[in-house]
Amino acid sequence: MADFYNQKNQYGQEIQLRKKSLEDLKKIPKSEVAGGLSIENDSISAQRINYKIANAYIAQDKYDEAIPYLEESIKDADVDDDLLVRKDATRKLSEVYKYKGDYTKALETYQEYVAVVDTLYVRKEQEIARAAQFNRELASKQSRISGLEKERELTQSKYSLALTEQQLVAESIKRQNWIIYSLIFGMMLMGLAAYFFYRSNKQQKLANNLLALKSLRSQMNPHFIFNALNSVNNFIAKSDERSANRYLSDFSTLMRAVLENSDEDFIPLSKELELLELYTKLEHSRFSDKFDYEIIVDEGIDIDAFQIPPMLLQPYIENAIWHGLRYREDKGFLKIELRQKDKRALEISIIDNGIGRKKSAALKTQNQKTKIQRNGQYQKKNRDIERYV
Repeated sequence: MADFYNQKNQYGQEIQLRKKSLEDLKKIPKSEVAGGLSIENDSISAQRINYKIANAYIAQDKYDEAIPYLEESIKDADVDDDLLVRKDATRKLSEVYKYKGDYTKALETYQEYVAVVDTLYVRKEQEIARAAQFNRELASKQSRISGLEKERELTQSKYSLALTEQQLVAESIKRQNWIIYSLIFGMMLMGLAAYFFYRSNKQQKLANNLLALKSLRSQMNPHFIFNALNSVNNFIAKSDERSANRYLSDFSTLMRAVLENSDEDFIPLSKELELLELYTKLEHSRFSDKFDYEIIVDEGIDIDAFQIPPMLLQPYIENAIWHGLRYREDKGFLKIELRQKDKRALEISIIDNGIGRKKSAALKTQNQKTKIQRNGQYQKKNRDIERYV
């Protein structure tokens, strides 16, 4: 408020407020005032308040009233070692003496002002020197700190480099282990895949063989039945009732056994020998003047311990009779022999003294040509009948 009154040139009210402020300041303990409470570069101190009261009187040309306050301001500034206020108050006091015409005191006071200024300059130089020293020390410490910081960064870089190298080595080892494990796992997978492929291929081959056997039996059985019925028909045509009955009895026994084993992939060897015995007996009944036969089984063979696909041997016996023995002019011989090679293998031999494969193939070709000629004559006769009709 006092500063506001000063700006408005209301010096009386300014002086009144500043004197009240000075009285209030004296009531505050000295220890609290020494701290120098400051507001906008203006310390709340007695020397400054006295100096501003004196300026207010000077603005009103009341020099005599201003002198005591300037002297008090200089005194308080000297006690507090406030050279700035002391310098300003001393200069202002010299000017007041000059205005009043007291040049002697004005000169004395001005000399005191110059001394204060010199002291202030010396103190400023000391402060500048101390500031420069402090700056040098600060720069030295800063340089030392920078060096230590660079050394720390270098150490940190070395540590980071070592840590990175260690991590790279660990990653390399981990990658190598992963590659090794992958190769081992891949080899295991390949081995497992090869095993499953081998087993699947083996099972597929077995399934194909079983399918071929079933297909063979499906083609063989109707062919054999047709031939057997023709044989019965021949016996009936010859009025040989006893032979027909005996043949039908053996044929029915064979057919029953074949039907019972039709769903089996493997049967005991003993059952297969019974079927072969019946089949060979039936064929011998048809061609008794063409061959004799013999079935020889090694005594050391456990015929119940071996398994064999049903009717596996029948096509070989049929071929030996139909394409070898029945074309002989004299009586031939069929021999069926079973020998054991080792604990897990048998050797089955079907031996005949027929006319041989080449001669049989030639006879078959000649018979086929004769049949074709007969069929051609029959078809020509049918066409002639159709044209006549």
